[in-house]
Amino acid sequence: MSNVHQLHPGAIDDEQRLDIASDWIAKMDRELTAEEREALALWLHSDVENLHVLLEIAQMWDKMDELGRLSDIFPKAKPTRKKTPVWMGGIAASILLFLSIGLYQFTQDVEPNAQVTGIIAMQNSYQTAVGESNTINLPDDSILVLNTNSFVQVKYTANERIIELQRGEINIEVAHDKSRPLSVLAGGKVIRAVGTAFNVDVRPSGVELIVTDGKVLVVKKSAEAFLKESHGDQPKLMGTALAVAKDERVMLNNREPLPSVASKVAPGEIATKLSWRTGNLIFRGESLEEAMAEISRYTDIHFELADDENLKKIKVAGMFKTGDVNGLLNILDQNFNVSHEKLSRNNIKLNYGG
Repeated sequence: MSNVHQLHPGAIDDEQRLDIASDWIAKMDRELTAEEREALALWLHSDVENLHVLLEIAQMWDKMDELGRLSDIFPKAKPTRKKTPVWMGGIAASILLFLSIGLYQFTQDVEPNAQVTGIIAMQNSYQTAVGESNTINLPDDSILVLNTNSFVQVKYTANERIIELQRGEINIEVAHDKSRPLSVLAGGKVIRAVGTAFNVDVRPSGVELIVTDGKVLVVKKSAEAFLKESHGDQPKLMGTALAVAKDERVMLNNREPLPSVASKVAPGEIATKLSWRTGNLIFRGESLEEAMAEISRYTDIHFELADDENLKKIKVAGMFKTGDVNGLLNILDQNFNVSHEKLSRNNIKLNYGG
């Protein structure tokens, strides 16, 4: 009998569906064969939820154009109660959201004398509280998403676009501009990109970088040194640079030199890692201790695990809604036989058994 427990009823099915949808999106990059088109059609028609998840992953990875070319194999039944098909409604909603948020953010961030068609100069800071996330449409059309408890300073000059991540985690889709590259400064590293998409997570153990589109260069340089250079001409990335390409991951540690190569990451793993952008956390068999540490990032509550070998053996898989602490405690009690004891307003102790 497996010692991997469901974090939420039905979560294992959701996880498998997510894996399959991610694999189909990856295959679309090299065009589907006739046999694959037939297999995809069968999968989509087998469960209306399959189409819903495929659309979500496509929007996450900006693959709606590829799906549009396959619309002839989509199920004819409407997957939701909306009067318009989900994929059309999703595109319309995305465009509307982009226009409304982008217009508002543009008026807030661009200096009054900045020219829309010329050099956009701006300097601003953004932060999120514990449990919050925020999507920011930057003036150059780059899209910056802040995860829980994050803080960034953003500076645009004639030669540089600079984002200094001082705390937390960001995901960014970089608008293409060869004359003015974008650099993320985090943990003594400079991550340089022109037009790409990647995720940067600052942890006590170091900086995790995942590239989801294009390629970035990483050099070891302090934010202070880079910002000092940026006052003159475009800063030069001196020293050995590490190239990290699409679907690759690297851990950057201040106490060690840059790795020689990055490691490949499966699309399903990337979708899991970035599930926070939709308000979810997905686990794939992590220990209860690891899962609770990740969940704690999204709440002010501190979870303490009793010194019990039975607790340490529990592994969880499934999907958790960030911030739903009461729902989590009920699931732990009902599904895992893990009870909780409230030590104080913001401290909860977990015990195995009643």
